[in-house]
Parts: sequence; C-alpha cells; structure tokens
Amino acid sequence: MNPRLANPQYNFKEGTILLVDKPLEWTSFDVVNKIRYKVKHKLGVKKIKVGHAGTLDPLATGLLIICTGKFTKKLNDLQGLVKEYTGTIKLGATTPSYDAEKEEDAQFPIDHITEEMIEKTRQTFLGDIEQIPPIYSALKVDGERLYKKARKGIMVEIKPRPVHIYDFDIQEVRLPFIDFRIKCSKGTYIRSIAHDFGKVMDSGSYLTGLRRTEIGDHHVDDSWNLEELIEYIDNMEIPPEED
Repeated sequence: MNPRLANPQYNFKEGTILLVDKPLEWTSFDVVNKIRYKVKHKLGVKKIKVGHAGTLDPLATGLLIICTGKFTKKLNDLQGLVKEYTGTIKLGATTPSYDAEKEEDAQFPIDHITEEMIEKTRQTFLGDIEQIPPIYSALKVDGERLYKKARKGIMVEIKPRPVHIYDFDIQEVRLPFIDFRIKCSKGTYIRSIAHDFGKVMDSGSYLTGLRRTEIGDHHVDDSWNLEELIEYIDNMEIPPEED
C-alpha cells in the first residue's frame, strides 16, 4: 500500500525506512539533507542520523531508500539489493559524462544499425560483465571523487569492475532512441552500459533519461513524492516524551 494512503506513523528518532521518489536535478545528498533538516527542526534536536541506500545521478529520478536513526545500520544490506531501472539511450553521439549532463562531443553514423543488431548487442550485456565507470562519477580514486578530478582535467586510469546484469529488455526502438528496462547488481553504472552499447555497434551512444523503479522488493510506486513527504513531516504530531 502506498504510504501516503496508509496514514503512516514514523519514529524518525529511533529509526525508520522511507521510500522517496527522487526529483529530477536533485542529488541524492540533497534529498537526505532536506529530510534531515526538516526532521531535526520538527523534533527539536541538534543531530539525527539520515542516509540513503544507493546514489542516483542528478539527471535520474526514482526510488531512493532513506533510513533514519538506528535503521541507518541497515544501509549496507539495502545497498546490496538488486536494482531495476528504465531509461532511454540515444545512438549516434557521445558525451564526456555518458549522459545529458554534458554537451555532445562526437557524432557517429547510425544508418547501419538494425533492430537485429540491437538485439544481438543487448544479449552481450547479460550475465557477468565488466564495465569502466564514467569519469564523471562519485567513485573515489586516491581519496578523491572522479568527477572532481575530471573537472580539474586530471587524467585517471579507471580499472574495469565486474557487475551482473540479470535482465536487459529493449522496450521500444525509435531511432536514434532506444527505450530499455534493466535489472542489475550493486555497483552497475547504467551510463556506462549506455555508452558501451553504441560502441559495440561501431557507433556512439549516451543516456538521455533514467528512472530507478525497484530496489529489492521495494518499488517506486510505493514511494513518497518528496514535497508531500516534507509536508507530512511539517504537519505530523509528535508524541510527548515518556517520563
């Protein structure tokens, strides 16, 4: 049942799990910070633990699992759950960030690409694969986030990382765009899959849209709209402290 319809009672101080639909252009930290600020103000406390179970890029939307209080101890387990995404790949061009955050930096032919070729390419991404994370990512190398190194123009050798793709379905082909659904392991960069997809077909490609729909058994359909969650926190009744 959608929590907004279930009249939930959360104990933020002791610990709770929140499902939140991250808005476009918000960072995952922005969402955590907003909730932490509102809860601290509502409870009248100086500190409260709040964290999320897996980063979403600013240009992605969808499911974030937020934990508060003692439930933040569950974050590592939640991060390891299988995740599902839907999104769109654009063929025929690349960007330095592997998504629409940066401008297109190269163009490639797509006249030779057929639906049969797309299907064969899809199959190469199933199961255990290795991928190189985007240079514009939050992955740390030598103690510094990769995107910070990229903005400084520092070249970094990024080693391939093993991930597992459980399902990868092409939902619609409308060249130059391909709509997809993917189910994958922890640590998978969908932007890297989008970038590599065109490369396999002797072209280029990048991610133009992404939405996380599932984390384990948790589904985005059961999540809070962030504005509604903030309104709920502002208006919730705080039970009196026991003597």
